[in-house]
Amino acid sequence: MYLKQIEQLVVLQKVDDEIVLLQDELKRAPEQIIELEKRRQDIEDSAELVRDKLKYLTDQQKRLDGEIETDSVRLKKSKSKMMMVGNQKEYHAMMREMDNLEKQNRGREEEKTTVAEELSRQNQELADIDGQAKELDSELVVARESLDARIQQAQSRLDELGLRRNEAGQAVPRPILQRYEFIRSRLKNPVIVPVNAGICSGCHIAIPPQSFIELQKGIQILSCPNCQRLIYWSEHIEPEVKPEDEAAENAAD
Repeated sequence: MYLKQIEQLVVLQKVDDEIVLLQDELKRAPEQIIELEKRRQDIEDSAELVRDKLKYLTDQQKRLDGEIETDSVRLKKSKSKMMMVGNQKEYHAMMREMDNLEKQNRGREEEKTTVAEELSRQNQELADIDGQAKELDSELVVARESLDARIQQAQSRLDELGLRRNEAGQAVPRPILQRYEFIRSRLKNPVIVPVNAGICSGCHIAIPPQSFIELQKGIQILSCPNCQRLIYWSEHIEPEVKPEDEAAENAAD
């Protein structure tokens, strides 16, 4: 009877371990979408900043073109008036005005070159950002399409595990099952652990010798005095053979 109860508790533990993993999967799946959407919004925010810069630079370019055009017209008019200048004083005044207009326009042309270079750089940056956005959009499409399938698959498996859990729980006396559930509500998995060479595999601390002797007798289910987990002697349960261990054993044969 004792061994049967231990076996069912171990089965229950395995079921609960898988349930925890699946619940984590169900929790992480939407979080991955949220993280991708956050990254997408960050990219859009970056693109918006670049668009603002492009608008400002374009406005600067238009302003410079307008000022250059206005002063070019004034310069042409001043040159036309040169023929009508009546004295040396007016002539020098007009020359100074024309020099100033030409100097201002040269400065504006240099500024236009700088603005054009920055426009080119910002346009390239926007193109790079748009490329990142398209890649992330594709990633989001795939993630959203797979999310429902992942959730449905995990939920289906959880339903199966729920049935297995009920079956395993029915084979365990109610007081022991209540102890198991009580410990599970207060400690991280696992709840029931083997004792190897007198050492609890849950907290890795030696249990008292007398408790170990009682444990080996296999009469009643005990708890670790240190971590309070349910314990059993490792010799009472056959160790689970992992697929890779089984493959290695077959290869050796």
